Amino acid sequence: MDELASLQESARKMALERFRIIQPHLEQDRSLSLIAKTTNIPYRTMHRWLTRYRRFGLAALARKAREDRGKRRTLSPRLLEVAEALALEVPPLPIAAIYRRICQIAKDTGNSAPSYDVIYEVVRQVPAGLLTLAHEGKKAYSAAFDLVHRREAERPNAIWQADHTLLDILVQRDGENPAQPWLTVILDDHSRAVAGYFLFFEAPSAAQTALALRQAIWRKDDPHWHVCGIPDVLYTDNGSDFTSQHLEQVAADLKMRLVFSTPGIPRGRGRIERFFSTISDMLLCELPGFKSRANKVGRQALLTLPQLDRLVREFFLETYHRRIHGETQMAPADRWEKCAFLPRMPESLEQLDLLLLTVAKARKVRNDGIHFLGLRYVDATLAAYVGESVTLRYDPRDVAEIRVFHEQQFLCRAICPELAGATIAIREIVRARNKHRRDLQATVRDRRRTVDDLMEIKRGDARINKEADEKSPRAKDKKVTLKRYFNE
Repeated sequence: MDELASLQESARKMALERFRIIQPHLEQDRSLSLIAKTTNIPYRTMHRWLTRYRRFGLAALARKAREDRGKRRTLSPRLLEVAEALALEVPPLPIAAIYRRICQIAKDTGNSAPSYDVIYEVVRQVPAGLLTLAHEGKKAYSAAFDLVHRREAERPNAIWQADHTLLDILVQRDGENPAQPWLTVILDDHSRAVAGYFLFFEAPSAAQTALALRQAIWRKDDPHWHVCGIPDVLYTDNGSDFTSQHLEQVAADLKMRLVFSTPGIPRGRGRIERFFSTISDMLLCELPGFKSRANKVGRQALLTLPQLDRLVREFFLETYHRRIHGETQMAPADRWEKCAFLPRMPESLEQLDLLLLTVAKARKVRNDGIHFLGLRYVDATLAAYVGESVTLRYDPRDVAEIRVFHEQQFLCRAICPELAGATIAIREIVRARNKHRRDLQATVRDRRRTVDDLMEIKRGDARINKEADEKSPRAKDKKVTLKRYFNE
């Protein structure tokens, strides 16, 4: 039975056809010679089939494979090894060069030289994995041929994937040159729906990750965006923002397990990588300022970051969530809602903010409020906490308001009177501070340059006066005499 299972389909088919020919003799006791005359098959062949079947079974009726099958009969084993070894040389050799070396080796060893077609076929039959390992190294081999474990979520919120990407589009920045923004996305693995995202200019950090995770977990203000809840697993790469102690503490408090991909192997995050390609191919390429990957030249940047944020949000909710996914064959929004489950939620938004939002250094409540980032924040609740130390948490996108916590308990929302009714991002404050610092440095340089010019003028005048004194007649007639003591 094992021998029959190991045979190829064509061999099993041949064995069955031969069995059907001798089957009347075995089951109906018909004469073997009569069957031979009827089928025009020699009697000795029929007798040999019958003997093999009775001794070894159906597998014996298959045609016996040649012992040298797959071996080069026109090429010695030694020359075959040399040809394969030359094919693995770094840098790769042309087949014509390999053929010339084989011919020279065959001549030196007294063997007959093979034809070019034989060497060509030998080189082409070297396994692709072996060629990749020899020519491109272990990393390329692993990326192309190593098996990768792909996590499959059986239900929504079982696994969320999080990652960052630098978008291929130039966006305007106030007072600065246009730049490419970063996008942080949290994707539900089961439904492929977007749970949360965040657009920003600065390099990825734990703050941006926390803001995207905050949006992903909490209920959305848009009725068409239902994805929310605490995932069982958050699957990320090994970036410093994902492996930070802050995010580890957040995961422990939310009872969310952190799982990191294998370093240097991005294929484990293939779904979110393809999602980033979808954004570029379906949205960004149609917008002004798109930066082509081919020529790295972007069109004129016309969009601002808030405008791009609005377009990205519309694309997620109106296009991507309603489009049939090629792998799941369902729209991401429909697949997430199909299970009809109650997502696991934090007790309150304040509790979620306590875990996720940026933690500032402890501040002391003063008589006129809390001083933070060069601004003053006030609230009536703070009157009972003058002199007490509090912890501040804030949204970097809007520092017009801060959240104040006292002994790990939410106290109040303090407002900056100067920014009341306005939305001011912390990056705008930092940009204004940097501009003011640059202006001051420029003023200092100008003042120093003025002082240097004045000193140079003074040195020039002194030099001119000295030269004039040396050329005057009085200077020539004046003799230097040695002063003597009075008593001498």
